[in-house]
Amino acid sequence: MHSHLSFENPPALPHEVVVEVLERALGDRSAEGEAASVLVGSALNDDDREFVEHWCMEVGTRAVPGSPLLGLAGLCLGHTARRFGCLSDEALALAKSLAVRAEADSSDVDGRALDGFDDIRSFLHLW
Repeated sequence: MHSHLSFENPPALPHEVVVEVLERALGDRSAEGEAASVLVGSALNDDDREFVEHWCMEVGTRAVPGSPLLGLAGLCLGHTARRFGCLSDEALALAKSLAVRAEADSSDVDGRALDGFDDIRSFLHLW
């Protein structure tokens, strides 16, 4: 018998739930797993670009060094660029900074930040 694993992208949740979960994870690392799912769901499925970008930036600037949320924030900025075709200058600067940190030390920021920055360059036709 073969078992087939299936993966489903998490849904976008109501904004107040997203804020509550992400704020909790930024203060308590034990909540990072739930926060990761919430952030990805927002980046892939929420139609409010400014909200998604804001929370990617909050996570990408406030998560502690070594948190998996840092690389994920960079990746989610890439999803946002792909979906909406734009990012603010501040979000671009953060995505670049996270990618530089990931390249320098993957124990600080994981490689997903590099993937996100590659997506941004590709979809926004930069550099």
